[in-house]
Amino acid sequence: MPVRRGGYQQLASAVNPSLRPSQEGTLQLIFFQVRRFHRAWILVSLTMSRPSTLSIVIRRIIGALPSILGVIIVTFVLTRALPGDPAAYFAGPAASQEAIDQIRETLGLNRSLPEQFIIYVGELLRGDLGNSLTTGQTVVSDLLTRLPASLELTLAGLVFSLTLALPLGILAATRPGSWIDHGVRVLATAGVSLPTFFTGLLLIYVFYFLLGVAPAPLGRLAILYSPPDQITGLFLVDSLLAGDLETFRAALGQLMLPAITLGLFALAPLARVTRAAMLSVLSSDFIRTARASGLAPHTILFGYAFRNAMLPVVTTLGVVFSFLLGANVLVEKVFAWPGIGSYAVSALIASDYAAVQGFVLTMALLYVVLNLLIDLLYTVIDPRAGVES
Repeated sequence: MPVRRGGYQQLASAVNPSLRPSQEGTLQLIFFQVRRFHRAWILVSLTMSRPSTLSIVIRRIIGALPSILGVIIVTFVLTRALPGDPAAYFAGPAASQEAIDQIRETLGLNRSLPEQFIIYVGELLRGDLGNSLTTGQTVVSDLLTRLPASLELTLAGLVFSLTLALPLGILAATRPGSWIDHGVRVLATAGVSLPTFFTGLLLIYVFYFLLGVAPAPLGRLAILYSPPDQITGLFLVDSLLAGDLETFRAALGQLMLPAITLGLFALAPLARVTRAAMLSVLSSDFIRTARASGLAPHTILFGYAFRNAMLPVVTTLGVVFSFLLGANVLVEKVFAWPGIGSYAVSALIASDYAAVQGFVLTMALLYVVLNLLIDLLYTVIDPRAGVES
């Protein structure tokens, strides 16, 4: 039976067909050493070409600059197109036309739009977002005061939704077509179909009015409690850091119903994406190979399938978080939550240009930071994402 000539034999024949066996063995050793060095060089080249975390961060920030500039321009133009006159609102209904004109001149509203835009961009470069007409405070101060409340509410809603969505999605994927699968799809459809204000009012009616087990929906803390010393701005975290368990329980009680309201809305996309991603991974060849190798079912499910299904789940989580952070205004209004959503609505009603522009710019920056964190999380879950980027 003829033996297939290897790479080193072809090389030896090409160099000298009449080589002795000892010479051919030496050439064979040289060939294998060269091939080993070539493979090591390829591995080192791939490692060196992989972008570092700092390069990924710089690249994402540079790529986000045009989007932020577009947000600044569009927000400036749209706020000037809002109905109403901020000067008339600030002056009051009994003010004369002369007083309104004087206020308009003080606020710089009598200048042309290009002049106003240049002044606005100059103030932005100095870190000045202007003063709010509705609160009388600087916009930066208002946002720093209200943003932790919205972050705490959004994070609590996401934790609640993840606690339910991931197990339900995995159960539905491992039992396709069963009553569990149909129940998860019905729950996801109902969660995304019900408006958040309706869900919030229903929870208040049941748990506060009928059962009396929930506190009054009057903000982050009841009247009898004082806020903890501000460290992070999150009442749950600050009360724990201060060791004040009574304030922690009071803040948690106030947070439960609005967090459940947001969580039920976020439950639908997370559960559906988890189910679809797990179904796709569980039908892969490497999962069938793992089962044929005799691995334990829980090892296959959580060690192989779930980790490979996490990328679409993380992507959806980032989108849902950014959406909830800016769109939880109805929940904040229903539960009298002092967040940036209710602050933005009040500013829109009053045509408060500085507050509206500061809110939109803050949301854009948070969205950029969130996308950056998701990109970095990609490289942790799947290192190939860093190479492909």
